[in-house]
Amino acid sequence: MALPRAARTQRRTRIQEEKEERILEAALEVFSLHGFRGATVDQIAEVAGMSKPNLLYYFRTKEAMHRALITRVLDTWLDPLREFDAGGNPVSEIRSYIRRKLEMARDFPRESRLFANEILQGAPNIEDELKGPLKALVDEKAEVIRAWAKAGKIAKCDPYHLIFSIWSTTQHYADFDVQVRAVLGQDQAGDGRFEDAARFLEQLFVTGLGISEQPA
Repeated sequence: MALPRAARTQRRTRIQEEKEERILEAALEVFSLHGFRGATVDQIAEVAGMSKPNLLYYFRTKEAMHRALITRVLDTWLDPLREFDAGGNPVSEIRSYIRRKLEMARDFPRESRLFANEILQGAPNIEDELKGPLKALVDEKAEVIRAWAKAGKIAKCDPYHLIFSIWSTTQHYADFDVQVRAVLGQDQAGDGRFEDAARFLEQLFVTGLGISEQPA
């Protein structure tokens, strides 16, 4: 991960840390609205309320800001999958994973759009992470799902496509939020839509995997 210039000094001050966070917050706003190609350093500096030279002291390029953000987002995105417990009950584990992913769609829509845009552009900043740590983690959790199937706790399935399906159905509520709210209409487009989605997706995956409702 490319560090901001200020982070490479021997001792970072509280002010430096605050300014870096301020810049990254502004960059997240601009990138999520305009995409990487449409965003400019001038726009980010304006949103951050800083001069362009001052901003460039902390991050020399637009690419450096984008990479810092996308690396952070990827790490956050993997947290729910890391908590997928091999020793847990499949019902509880899958439900928990769906709900955590939907919570992230609700709470981090800008981060989700940033990540989606990165993938659509061919993942130039995180290809190594996708092929390395992400793949290793998914491989590990795929073995958990295979073990559940082998033990008769769930129906046999392709574990990778199960994980992909949970990703796509939950992140839809962040990446296509405008469409979701428009189609649901005013009466159903409040925050309760995430709970409605959670109940539906839990039923979809639990039923589809033939999981019996056994206590952990």
